[in-house]
Amino acid sequence: MRARGQVDVAADEAILSVENVSLAFGGVKALGDVSFDIRKGEIRAIIGPNGAGKTTLLQVAATLLKPSLGTVEVLGEPLHEADIADLRTRIGMSSAAVADRVPLQEKVIDLVLTAAYGILGRNTEDYDSDDVTRAVELLDALGCAHLIRRRFASLSEGERKRVQIARSLMADPELLLLDEPSQGLAPLLVKEVFQIIQAMRKEGIAVLLVEQNVRVSLAIADRAYVLEKGQLQWHGRMADLAKDVAGQRRLLSV
Repeated sequence: MRARGQVDVAADEAILSVENVSLAFGGVKALGDVSFDIRKGEIRAIIGPNGAGKTTLLQVAATLLKPSLGTVEVLGEPLHEADIADLRTRIGMSSAAVADRVPLQEKVIDLVLTAAYGILGRNTEDYDSDDVTRAVELLDALGCAHLIRRRFASLSEGERKRVQIARSLMADPELLLLDEPSQGLAPLLVKEVFQIIQAMRKEGIAVLLVEQNVRVSLAIADRAYVLEKGQLQWHGRMADLAKDVAGQRRLLSV
């Protein structure tokens, strides 16, 4: 397990670089010629309708899928050459794609703890006491302390979402990938979750955010990308959006 706070990517390098990436499943194109990058301390929002390819793009960034065409570099390493097991300990992810892979009997505390080692499913590992303390603190911060001994499969949608966010933060990630973090949460918890996301910027963590709540995500993002039918249709900096009427219409119509 890497030391917390260790950052190997130079300040002027991209944490995540996606160039001309395409991906198809059974002949059906999920992503087509997508390019973007994200650097330390940046928050980027991916916006689009259901089926646009947003979650697929996150899975590529998380090293869970490899593109059919194009190149991906994660934390300075080309995806096709990287030690995937090592990379995954440096990436935090909250997504339905992760939730679907959680063993049915996995306890909440173990689900969060195993993120420090880039794995899903506890076997016979003995965990460091500092890791246990951190996991408990993260769950408490997200209002989940009372769920520690519950099994993940028994949780409500909102509870699962909060536990996944705690897991995504467990290893002090350099790259944080969040798929619909506000879905299923009460408004007060949505506010708290987005405050946590904003705090990541100050720590130099790069955040790639997929979120249906367009107005909330745009309030914290540096740049937004609109993805439709697997292709980027619009992108721009939030600082310039006030002057871009076409961009405003594109974003708010999603």
